[in-house]
Amino acid sequence: MLFIRKTIEDLDEIHDYINRFNFRAANDVLNEIISAFDSLVIFPYHGHRLPNLTSRPLRFKVVRNYLIAYAPDQIPVWIVAVVDGRRNPRVIAAILRGRE
Repeated sequence: MLFIRKTIEDLDEIHDYINRFNFRAANDVLNEIISAFDSLVIFPYHGHRLPNLTSRPLRFKVVRNYLIAYAPDQIPVWIVAVVDGRRNPRVIAAILRGRE
């Protein structure tokens, strides 16, 4: 699995935000996201495409309220972003464009 630096920052921001309210929940969410990363190594095409967010051949896996954007054709699987899926789709699309 390959992470871009921004993806690590995404995880830090998610953890920091949730941790302000509940330390255990922050760790639980982070562990679920990391488990999802592990499953993507085994089943890289398990996620779904979201052509309304990007024309790139990315797939998305949902973990709670978070979208993991990844490139399944890359070896190793390339994790592009982890974003809150409740955000405005235009904002998510802009984040993805910025991570080409």
